[in-house]
Amino acid sequence: MDIKELFFKLLSFRSITPDDGGAIDFIKKYMDDFEAIRIDKNGVKNLFLYRNFGTGKHLCFAGHLDVVPPGDGWSSDPFVPVEKNGFIYARGAQDMKSGVCAFLKASKELKSFNGTLSILLTSDEEGDAKYGTVEVLKYLKERDFLPDFAVVAEPTCERVFGDTIKIGRRGSINGRLELYGKQGHAAYPKKATNPVNLIAPILPKIAGVNLDEGDENFEPSQFVITDIRAGMEVTNVTPNDLKMMFNVRNSTLTSASLVEHFVKERFKGLPFKLDIKQSSKPFLTDKNSKIVKAISKSIQNITGITPKLSTTGGTSDARFFGEFGVDTVEFGVKNDTIHSVNERTTLNEVESLYEVFKNLIKEM
Repeated sequence: MDIKELFFKLLSFRSITPDDGGAIDFIKKYMDDFEAIRIDKNGVKNLFLYRNFGTGKHLCFAGHLDVVPPGDGWSSDPFVPVEKNGFIYARGAQDMKSGVCAFLKASKELKSFNGTLSILLTSDEEGDAKYGTVEVLKYLKERDFLPDFAVVAEPTCERVFGDTIKIGRRGSINGRLELYGKQGHAAYPKKATNPVNLIAPILPKIAGVNLDEGDENFEPSQFVITDIRAGMEVTNVTPNDLKMMFNVRNSTLTSASLVEHFVKERFKGLPFKLDIKQSSKPFLTDKNSKIVKAISKSIQNITGITPKLSTTGGTSDARFFGEFGVDTVEFGVKNDTIHSVNERTTLNEVESLYEVFKNLIKEM
């Protein structure tokens, strides 16, 4: 099976999160030279493959097989890959069956390696991500089999293939605040306490405010208000309470406790309730780590491009590897159509990614 055939096969699985669409069973058979462990939980399918070549380091390739719902407006069936005008169209073409295809092919063809090569696959990344990669890593930790290094093949490139590696990600802190007032008639504002009036002078002190100054690796952690609502959609009644939701994509310089303190200080003296949850933690791999240097060199060898080291974007399963102390990078194809209608990539990018991963294994 050549790389195009493998790619088309992976794209044909209707793997809308948290369903793998049958992809896990196919991959287990395809990678028959590797030992296979199924770690399924609460309807989520996870597969860990490994092969011991020696007593050296443990390198893991990781990715997800689930995709977001395709949505309406596609020019063709999103689960029947179509090659047209130099592009391959299908849901998951960029995010991230291209990456899975590349490391599966590179790993299957491997003849020798100074250590252990493994592959971690899940069907729970685009959804809640509660029973996927993190459960596999827990299993591996219990058995003292965590990898030394990991490559998560998320689409990372921005303008051209090879231009960007992710060496970290910001975390995500979500908050919900309820500010209490006293409902009343709009004609008698003195008899009511309007929570809109209460929050008005506070908004300039919180909306869009940077909670840290950032550093060489991360942009500043900004307080972003995502929703404010109050009242009953009538013109003659002032609201009894107000609800505000916010998000902070935080660097390693800002914590959930710092965000909580920031909010409480600005609403001090007012009746409110605050709930804060850290849905994902930030992580950063040292730019001098062996995996960062090795994949940078491999990209240069294949593309002639020196990639920049980035921490931008949303969250990914790479954060779980970071939490378990695994030096982790992300690298994959361009990400300009991820989650969009008519998601697409090129065969050339998938083949180039395969070559980068083959070269990386040699470099490690």
